[in-house]
Amino acid sequence: MEIFLDTANVDEVATYADIINGVTTNPSLIAKSRCNDLCEHIIKICRLVSGLVSVEVSSIEYDSMLAEGKMLAKIHDNVCVKLPCTRDGLKACKQLSTAGIPTNMTLCFSPPQALLAAKCGATYVSPFVGRLDDTGYDGMSLVEDIVNIYKAQKYGTKILVASIRSPQHVTQAAMLGADAVTMPPQILWQCFEHPFTVKGLEIFAKDVKDLSKSVS
Repeated sequence: MEIFLDTANVDEVATYADIINGVTTNPSLIAKSRCNDLCEHIIKICRLVSGLVSVEVSSIEYDSMLAEGKMLAKIHDNVCVKLPCTRDGLKACKQLSTAGIPTNMTLCFSPPQALLAAKCGATYVSPFVGRLDDTGYDGMSLVEDIVNIYKAQKYGTKILVASIRSPQHVTQAAMLGADAVTMPPQILWQCFEHPFTVKGLEIFAKDVKDLSKSVS
């Protein structure tokens, strides 16, 4: 399973560059990064990872999305154009995919949206599990439905689980057969950590210290 870091912070990407496959960004994350030059900022991120870097369009209408998507794709070979799961977004996805430009259909909240994304040739579709959980709906059931649909229809679109809120979401996504997950740095860090691991290291360190004292 591919692991993407959901950030536009160059330092955060550099910290985890040896672990992650790629990066996902959005206009909000770009704004938080306070970059002065979007193109140069994206190039810096792309140079840090070997995989795709999703960069989202800010437009909401088809013509503007298509033009913006083509512009973003020219920034770097690793740019994956991120588009919303709307009628206009799907139309733009179809055109960009036909032109050989990688696409990531984001803000996916239903199986029919995922089905249409695959029909339009999307490279990735991003179901938002955390936001669905917030409404009382089981976000992972959406992932399971998409996995089953893609298997039944033999679609090549990859399922990139987004809106990850905990390491448990990562585990569940992997068990369901998702192709990828994207998570913020704090969640990725939690995947490294476990209190028993920390406690075990503390015990080992104490034992080594005690042993050194006894030998001396």
